[in-house]
Amino acid sequence: MKNLVTFFKLLTVVSVVMLNSCQNENNEVIQETTAQKVSVADLKKEIVPASVQALPENVQIQLDESKKNLEKYVKDALQITGVTALGTLSTEKSVSIAQSLITDRESFISTGNILTPETVQVNKLGNLSSQELSTAQEGLKEIAQKEIKTNVNVLEISWNNKGESFTSLCFYNDSGIIWDNVLGGLVMMDARGTTEVSDNTQAKVLSKWYKQWWTADWIWGTKRGEMGYKITIYYSGSTVSNTDVEDWANISLGKAKSESKITKNSGTYGKCAFALGLCTPTGSLSFNSTNFTVSFSGLGSNIVHNGTKTLYP
Repeated sequence: MKNLVTFFKLLTVVSVVMLNSCQNENNEVIQETTAQKVSVADLKKEIVPASVQALPENVQIQLDESKKNLEKYVKDALQITGVTALGTLSTEKSVSIAQSLITDRESFISTGNILTPETVQVNKLGNLSSQELSTAQEGLKEIAQKEIKTNVNVLEISWNNKGESFTSLCFYNDSGIIWDNVLGGLVMMDARGTTEVSDNTQAKVLSKWYKQWWTADWIWGTKRGEMGYKITIYYSGSTVSNTDVEDWANISLGKAKSESKITKNSGTYGKCAFALGLCTPTGSLSFNSTNFTVSFSGLGSNIVHNGTKTLYP
């Protein structure tokens, strides 16, 4: 009887081992299927081919202006060498492949402000550090899911980056370019910003305000985002009775943060603190309320300004 019990115990152990082995093999097959790579060739099989190579006027203008600005500011460091219309995303499968390619480790992305050429960089996603890769893929995935849908058109842009050739996928519709990892990763920003001052000497309660803001443009020249603050004091003679402040930050296909507070409301002057930031989607912004600052992390084009402003009557 003891031998029989021992036999059944051994049979149970063997069965469990065999079951786990089968499960592991199945899991490996599932993982391999899930991680199966897709390519531009796969995308081309799923899209409706472009009947003509002519692009919508708005798209052509944006590409032409991008070429001009790249040639003007970064010279031969990064240039568009060719454009090929591929077709239209017509099925959910084509959309899924396109979204995967945007975040694929083999895809190229760019960062930098072309008005400051030394900041411009081009990298494969797979060459980034683990933290940079995670942040970049998260931001790109969010854009892909939001913007890349059926009936969106695709073109392939050929690039030369300091002698290295590569391509990027550019998604567009009749209104213009929707997203491209290289075009969308670059910005045009004047780090000095713009200021404006105004006095209201006509009202019963005199007021004065100071406004400062920074603008980010797409590399084809149109406005992409803005951040800034405005402080206003109300005064009589040389005495401030009240101080107001407002802040704002916004960017198309990117991230923005703005905070402001009054640090001196009345007396001989008014004073505010401000914390502002804009960045492209492959980076991240965070606000620290303790030291009242916005900071940037990850990889991406960005502009951050933290500071204070004092305004006297």
